Amino acid sequence: MTWLGSIIISPGGQNPDQDNQKIFQKVAEKSYLPMNALLEKLLKKYPDFKISLSFSGTFLEQAERFNPEVLESFKRLVKTGQVEILSSPYHHSLAFFYSRKEFERQVELHRWKIREIFGAETRVLANTELAYSDDLAKWAEQDGFKGVLAEGWDPILNWRSPNYVYRPRGTKKNGLLLKNYRLSDDLAFRFSDRKWNEWPLTADKFNTWVEDSVRYAPLLNLFMDYETFGEHQWAESGIFGFFENFVDKWLSTNGNTFYTVSEALDANAPAGEMKYAVACNVGRRRAWI
Repeated sequence: MTWLGSIIISPGGQNPDQDNQKIFQKVAEKSYLPMNALLEKLLKKYPDFKISLSFSGTFLEQAERFNPEVLESFKRLVKTGQVEILSSPYHHSLAFFYSRKEFERQVELHRWKIREIFGAETRVLANTELAYSDDLAKWAEQDGFKGVLAEGWDPILNWRSPNYVYRPRGTKKNGLLLKNYRLSDDLAFRFSDRKWNEWPLTADKFNTWVEDSVRYAPLLNLFMDYETFGEHQWAESGIFGFFENFVDKWLSTNGNTFYTVSEALDANAPAGEMKYAVACNVGRRRAWI
């Protein structure tokens, strides 16, 4: 399971720095701190519970400036050894498609920041908003990454399932992990929507959907904004209790487990080669060329 810690931006105002701080503190109280507390509890309770996190460098800078406890709580998660950090462009940018030199500078700067704060190395690349192309995968392999994440979008997958590891076209060793956008979006966008015909979504119901999705497949990749928990889906919606109950339910079945992204790549040989156009995920919208 992989989660994205998104960049926090200012909506404007006379003092953008104060606006950013105000927004960051609000989201920290509603999302980052309570979700990190829940994750810390689950990581201690279940050795088989694993997650992967993606931070922009800008997010980390804001955490250092505006709420160091947020950063400390993420450090505690990483220290469990059950959390992997993904590589990404430092400024949450789409530099790869405009300036390769700038993209490489941002990825290296991000690596340095992750080493400085967490003492960790990044081995898998998640480009901004999962923006992806075959050329990105080739670059990632040449730069020493073992894999890349991308959007598992139907027009590109055609008849194939997103619940497998694939080999990016033009690479020899890299793996491609795809987001299962339907189940991810059930949490990120539909969870508290009372007009949704599946509302309310319970842990038992979601567990059944996940079981059905991987009945003939080896894995399922859930990828969403971290703010899904507490900010986009408020605590009053029951999202925190739902997630805790889902983890409990999933791990109660013998043989079920969680992977970090590197573990998923190591445990599963590519099911085939994937040819991918330029594609990205922006909220509920998906685009490809």
